[in-house]
Amino acid sequence: MDTTGRHPSTAQAVRGFAYDHLPADLLEVSKPFHDLAEALLGRLPDDPELSAALRKLREAKDCAVLLAALTRTDEGNR
Repeated sequence: MDTTGRHPSTAQAVRGFAYDHLPADLLEVSKPFHDLAEALLGRLPDDPELSAALRKLREAKDCAVLLAALTRTDEGNR
């Protein structure tokens, strides 16, 4: 995501949304969160509320990807 010219807190909040390094099954879970973060970044101005929204979205993404990873490990789908 391009954060050129964005406030440092906004730029920091979007870290962690990369997904192209993930296996295909985890990528499918992670990508929608990246896409939403990118849409919010394109639509909203820098603001503490944007930073908070992006951090919480990243937290939700982390939870979803962790569950997907645990489920795939439990099912033996390494």
